[in-house]
Amino acid sequence: MPQSNLWFTELQNENLSIGLRIEKTLHSEVTPYQTLDVYETKQYGRLLVLDGCVMTTDKDEFVYHEMLSHVPMHTHPNPKNVLVVGGGDGGIIREVIKHPSVERAVLAEIDGAVVEASKKYFPQIAAGLSDPRVDVQIVDGIKYVEDHPDTFDVILIDSTDPIGPAVGLFSKKFYESVFRALKSDGVMAAQTESPFVNQELIQNVMRDVRGTFPISQLYLAHVPTYPTGMWSFTMGSKVHRPQDVQTCRVQNTRYYNAQVHHASLALPQFVKELVES
Repeated sequence: MPQSNLWFTELQNENLSIGLRIEKTLHSEVTPYQTLDVYETKQYGRLLVLDGCVMTTDKDEFVYHEMLSHVPMHTHPNPKNVLVVGGGDGGIIREVIKHPSVERAVLAEIDGAVVEASKKYFPQIAAGLSDPRVDVQIVDGIKYVEDHPDTFDVILIDSTDPIGPAVGLFSKKFYESVFRALKSDGVMAAQTESPFVNQELIQNVMRDVRGTFPISQLYLAHVPTYPTGMWSFTMGSKVHRPQDVQTCRVQNTRYYNAQVHHASLALPQFVKELVES
């Protein structure tokens, strides 16, 4: 059988792109918020693309979803009520409900089409959405946070890149709303792009989180299909420090473990200088 010559190319900026050979297009639509495409790729299995940007793939999704979830979830000693803003593919929810203390996990996703496409084409990622502890809300996540003060132990911001409907999720005003929506010892974490190509965004987010939360921390993971592979997450905490975590409450992970938790907090010198400048 001849090999496909079709390629998906994400233009990550004017000087950088990533390409994946496509075997076939499984789904394509224009939602009220963005373009949504699902491809079968040769190297990474199924690929979810929003507005031309890689969101997740079968092969490496576990890295991002585990690291955005488990580092802050373990930082909180007893997370019962958790909010995920964005993350319509369900991967963060899947990881959150691995924690036995969780009683309720709310998914606030603005685009219901992402949820439905993920259920159909990425069932292993979206599996947690049917759990009885999970409440899926198709709403504006920014407004949902504003409307629920003093409600959550952990808030996880699984946004797309800072374009389109996700722009407001990278603002100081939003982080202040997150602070108010958290309980007195709450923890938040957000994906904050690559230190190699998004330096200004990372500096701005760190400044805003540092100005809002008593404790702030950048941490890293390696996500092969994201720009440059080195990916950052930013945590804000009212009381608890990620450095103080001593036990791992979940065992069925593929990337995260107790050692990786602490290793992710050890920043390369150029990243330390970036966040301290």
